[in-house]
Amino acid sequence: MDNNKKLFVGGLNYATTDDNLREFFAGAGTVESAAVIIDRMSGRSKGFGFVEMATDEEAQKAIDELNGKELDGRTISVNVARPKVDRPGFGGGNRGGGGSSYGRR
Repeated sequence: MDNNKKLFVGGLNYATTDDNLREFFAGAGTVESAAVIIDRMSGRSKGFGFVEMATDEEAQKAIDELNGKELDGRTISVNVARPKVDRPGFGGGNRGGGGSSYGRR
């Protein structure tokens, strides 16, 4: 069964909070969860987040009504979230690619 209830929200203002996101999406239906993604190093928003709606229908309504709308002074994009892909963490795996000569003489 496809889970189309989880939405990716891009283009967020760095000042947007989880609560702002939840309130904004509540107009489209029941919000199960709303989270602005925070950079662990800086503690600042990464400018995107995820919202999970109660039903696929409410999620589609949120996409139809809120994609391209303004939230906290920024035009946001709303799409069905893609499944998380496991990526190798830091320190593991072969990154490949050649070195850069930037800064060398």
